[in-house]
Amino acid sequence: MRHRRRVHKLGKPADQRRALLRALTTELIRHGRITTTTVRAKAVRSEAEKMITLAKNGSLAARREALGYIYDKQLVHALFEQAPSRYGSRTGGYTRILHTVPRRGDNAEMAIIELV
Repeated sequence: MRHRRRVHKLGKPADQRRALLRALTTELIRHGRITTTTVRAKAVRSEAEKMITLAKNGSLAARREALGYIYDKQLVHALFEQAPSRYGSRTGGYTRILHTVPRRGDNAEMAIIELV
């Protein structure tokens, strides 16, 4: 049984899963909204919220941790400039998942994940 196991494995080895989540998080922060499968959206939600929490903190250590995770350096700088003013009053829940129609071809459950 998988009780209390909260890691979404996504059917991939650990290195590929980490690269996928990094890429999805980077694109979510860059565009503000992406369309992906529901399982991937739920997996990327926690990573994106961690990055926004780091940006709200704003310390040098938090910036270096975000630079180690997000692929684009300019995107990290923009996130650290905008996040405290945009999300300063929120204590969490920076993303929203909207379920959409299933994907043609394999009928996978699709969702839109966006920054609030």
